[in-house]
Amino acid sequence: MAALGNRGTVTEASGFKPEEDAQKLHNAMKGAGTNEATIIEILAHRTIAQRQKIKEAFKQSVGKDLLDCLKSELTGNFEKVVVGLMMSAPVYDAYELRNAIKGAGTEEACLIDILASRSNAEKKEIIATYKKEHGKSLEDDVCGDTSGMFQRVLVSLLAAGRDESTKVDEAQAVQDAKDIYEAGEARWGTDEVKFLTVLSVRNRNHLLRVFQEYQKISGRDIEDSIKREMSGCLEDVFLAIVKCMKNKPAFFAERLYKSMKGLGTTDSVLIRIMVARAEIDMLDIKAEFLKMYGKTLHSFIKGDTSGDYRKILLELCGGEK
Repeated sequence: MAALGNRGTVTEASGFKPEEDAQKLHNAMKGAGTNEATIIEILAHRTIAQRQKIKEAFKQSVGKDLLDCLKSELTGNFEKVVVGLMMSAPVYDAYELRNAIKGAGTEEACLIDILASRSNAEKKEIIATYKKEHGKSLEDDVCGDTSGMFQRVLVSLLAAGRDESTKVDEAQAVQDAKDIYEAGEARWGTDEVKFLTVLSVRNRNHLLRVFQEYQKISGRDIEDSIKREMSGCLEDVFLAIVKCMKNKPAFFAERLYKSMKGLGTTDSVLIRIMVARAEIDMLDIKAEFLKMYGKTLHSFIKGDTSGDYRKILLELCGGEK
């Protein structure tokens, strides 16, 4: 069973017995009332691959679908976290994207978070899964729900054609920085296509070099220029691409911070990141969070959520430090 990453807070449980876990979950849900503590204890401490095995064992021994049983027993944000944990990574991403698109209004933040941060291979898997699960083309759905330049950036990201080598072409990096500068800061109005071409096609090392060069030419950080030149979703998606290239865990730490600070919590963002990154880079996200905000992610979640929802998120967060 391949793990998703090696910087997660959720790691493979040793001495794993899916049949035993399935039985415990069944006992936690049968009869009146539900034993949420057992559900948290098991599901927050198993990897996605292990949870799939529990699902199979549950179906064999109980004759029911585990996900259906969980959905009928749980409610609210706690249910949303548990449902997310029961899906494989591409299925969860496809499910989140589908929810962001269907219904009234679009949750652009979800489209941006997922499409700006996933690798080519991950995006290709999401596209295939989306088609299989929802019977539709993700690109068609995105196009039907967005417009203008924002739509074009998303379509470009969906093409999953970013150069993923590590080589830096010095002359090209200087040219790219010049092109972006001339497309934005140096003219009246902004030529967003230039930004699109450079930011969604070049590899990470090359882009880091472009950002250095851009700072030299313009005297500004690329992020500051994007904020000056763009607005709304277009600004958000370009900033997300830049931040993911510079430091992906820091990008997610900032998203988590913003989902909780101030009045009310943007639970959709908080849940999506905690579920999707628990097995990949949550340790790094926690470290960046502490560095950026001087407080632990654990303390933020604790102060901002309650009940079983809080308990399961804190387990995924993995300890105070």
